[in-house]
Amino acid sequence: MDPAAPLDPAAPLDAVAPLDAVAPDDGPSADAPAAAGRGRGAGRGGPGLSPSRANDFMQCPLLFRFRVIDKLPEPPSEAAARGTLVHSVLEKLYDAPAIARTADAARAMLPDEWAELRAAEPRYADLFTSDAATQAWLASAGDLVGTYFTLEDPTRLEPRERELFVETELDGGPLLRGIVDRLDVAPGGAMRVVDYKTGRSPRAGYEGSALFQMRFYALVLWRTRGEIPRLLQLVYLGDGHVLRHAPTEAELVTVERKVRSVWANIETAARTNTWRPRRSALCPWCAHQDLCPEFGGTPPELAAGAVEHAIGVAPGPSTSAP
Repeated sequence: MDPAAPLDPAAPLDAVAPLDAVAPDDGPSADAPAAAGRGRGAGRGGPGLSPSRANDFMQCPLLFRFRVIDKLPEPPSEAAARGTLVHSVLEKLYDAPAIARTADAARAMLPDEWAELRAAEPRYADLFTSDAATQAWLASAGDLVGTYFTLEDPTRLEPRERELFVETELDGGPLLRGIVDRLDVAPGGAMRVVDYKTGRSPRAGYEGSALFQMRFYALVLWRTRGEIPRLLQLVYLGDGHVLRHAPTEAELVTVERKVRSVWANIETAARTNTWRPRRSALCPWCAHQDLCPEFGGTPPELAAGAVEHAIGVAPGPSTSAP
């Protein structure tokens, strides 16, 4: 199956493209954490783990601390805001009757959706310094929306769920949670998990992080619905490619072991209050370099009770950060 060909919703869900069919990437993904409040459904609250935060800890334990425990603000970026905007448009596109789901209609949604996002997120107010810059940025979001229509035909799709909040607690392990962009269910019950990415597809051999996210969602759905999704599908709007993968039970068992191991390491870091920085090629995109010892910075003092509130584990009496 050609990963760039229009997707046929009537095709059997076991039609899977090989992983090496994904085109090379020209740089890091433009995707960023979504705005607060995304996702339909209410969670139980309390300490838990999402695929994004698991990836943060594996990338750099100190970054995990800054985001999860300190909850340090991060400046908005054009790329992150564009990703949030495009996700919002693609979610609401399916509110319209099938016949009205056109590329022009989707592009026409962008200004109003952007106005809503700015009202909900005041930090976006100063993202652009001129109307011309705003219009150019909206046009770039329109290009991504247009690419979507070359990859799927929304007039032939009726998603079962959109922006679906999923959550499950592993026996003796962490509470897992996340937001699935779209869940399609075939008449026979087979599930397809779809995630939109506004960045470029990863180079062959570098799909691990993205597939970990999708397998994480598959694990949660398996545990909550008793069935393994038939297909995991990543739609990369930055270069018009689709990565598809059929998960197996053995894979998801391995993912569960990995998640348990990551959570055990997080709990150890919490007990010892040791959140070590890890220098990598991703450091130039980090918003917290001025607080990172790797770059001559000093992390802030932790607020009393912050670690226990975020992780559910209190640091020992003789421990110190980072």
